[in-house]
Amino acid sequence: MKRPDGRRPNQLRPIKITKNYMKNAEGSCLIEFGQTKVICSASVEEGVPPFLKGTGKGWVTAEYGMLPRSCGSRIKREKTSGRTEEIQRLVGRSLRSVVDMDKLGERTIRIDCDVLQGDGGTRTASITGGFIALADACLWMKKNKMIEVVPVKDFVAAISVGVYQGEGVLDLNYAEDSKADVDMNIVMLGSGEYVEVQGTGEGGSFSEKQMQNLLKLARKGIQELLKLQQKNLAQLKIK
Repeated sequence: MKRPDGRRPNQLRPIKITKNYMKNAEGSCLIEFGQTKVICSASVEEGVPPFLKGTGKGWVTAEYGMLPRSCGSRIKREKTSGRTEEIQRLVGRSLRSVVDMDKLGERTIRIDCDVLQGDGGTRTASITGGFIALADACLWMKKNKMIEVVPVKDFVAAISVGVYQGEGVLDLNYAEDSKADVDMNIVMLGSGEYVEVQGTGEGGSFSEKQMQNLLKLARKGIQELLKLQQKNLAQLKIK
């Protein structure tokens, strides 16, 4: 089986991370998975949602959007859609899993993920890049004496896997994703534990053996992404 871009089944697309991409954000990066490009920025805001007021705990949330010409045909400008809300919740859940809210104080860190160009895997790129923006914002807060310790407990990254032309493949681009028989998105911590496993049989069902193979592929890819995150966040020390 030959992949559309010539990669091996277990090979990631070229990954590029450009930190501090936005001048005014407390943390930001441009993350590129091949032709997929997402700007991730983190904004530190005083205050928390009503259900957390008076608890001393902070909050991490996310927003996601695609620019009108990020894909092959123009996307209508809209505040929310079912897909957008689903991805926002996924990114928020994933990033909250690695933050000690007690150490954040009653502050909100808002992660904005804006897709400049989409070619498959925008949600996984948003999580992987969103973590870098989040961690940088936390380092900024400590540097500016807003918090005593950086509240990040672990690294977190995400990748897509799927069954394309009968074979398990890692990091699907749009040409593969649109024709995949099985499509999965995996979110994993640096510790190796899962945060989320989303799997769908787009062209039929899949066996437990296939699922285990896909999880193995995802683990390999995420370990590579975690190394890239660690390289870009040398100041971040996880206890």
